[in-house]
Amino acid sequence: MPEQKPWDDATGSGAISGAGAGGAMDLAMDEGTTLEKTPGGPEGTGPAGKPRSLWSDAWRDLRRNPVFIISGLVILFLVIISIWPSLIADQDPLDCDLAKAQEGSQPGHPFGFDGQGCDVYTRTVYGARTSVAVGVLSTLGVSLLGGVLGGLAGFFGGKWDAVLSRITDVFFGIPVILGGLVFLSVVTSSTIWPVIGFIVLLGWPQIARIARGSVITAKQNDYVQAARALGASNPRMMLRHILPNAIAPVIVVATIALGTYISLEATLSYLGVGLKPPAVSWGIDISAASPYVRNAPHMLLWPAGALAVTVLAFIMLGDAVRDALDPKLR
Repeated sequence: MPEQKPWDDATGSGAISGAGAGGAMDLAMDEGTTLEKTPGGPEGTGPAGKPRSLWSDAWRDLRRNPVFIISGLVILFLVIISIWPSLIADQDPLDCDLAKAQEGSQPGHPFGFDGQGCDVYTRTVYGARTSVAVGVLSTLGVSLLGGVLGGLAGFFGGKWDAVLSRITDVFFGIPVILGGLVFLSVVTSSTIWPVIGFIVLLGWPQIARIARGSVITAKQNDYVQAARALGASNPRMMLRHILPNAIAPVIVVATIALGTYISLEATLSYLGVGLKPPAVSWGIDISAASPYVRNAPHMLLWPAGALAVTVLAFIMLGDAVRDALDPKLR
């Protein structure tokens, strides 16, 4: 007799073991188990003899990826200075002296001064707080709203799916910059919340479509059908079997989009409809420095460089996560 394999394939939708209800329950196991020989257990298992999941394999690959390590360290540094900017900047970003306007680097002021005599180094450090806060909160809002709506549409289908598809088509037809100019031009608040609300309003359709397609693919797997045959409720199937195996594409897209949202906030602030003074933002500083780029290029160089490094770090992190979670790239 040919040897029986404990798993169907490298992505592991599970195999029936045992008899009766116990065998069917083994079929309703989570997707994402990979094959690998380890010293502590048989093929396809970890040191404790348990099958390794997609997430454990992804974490192992991420720890060995220098792109993930470098981008993760940069992001960790940005998060720390966003929470405690006084660790590396002991001055007030709004403390300005017009007598020093546009002056270059000086002792204690390595980045020089801007057109209002404010310390460019301090404003660059404090600008990270705004950009990281907008990026993270916008991503959380977009992922939650788009993930829930897209997941429900993919799971139930029918009229709910058709209505959501038409709504997303409408939102995809709205130009982002034009929408920001119209929506934010009537807002007088200088806080980050109107910008976050606008990004969530126009950003959720992308995540919704990703979540919808991922759920449709996951619910067709054998372990979901076995759970349904055993009488599992819709909430249990969604939370126990579909969500863990459908969330990976959403995480990848959201991680990459986070850098895009930071860039979008800076663009809207540059155009004068995003954050407004006295808020500290890289977009505001870039806009204020643009007329003086020939006479005082340092005013533009440092906030623009910080913005570019931040966006690049999040995009690199998203690429590394995508490579680790995509079984086709293994």
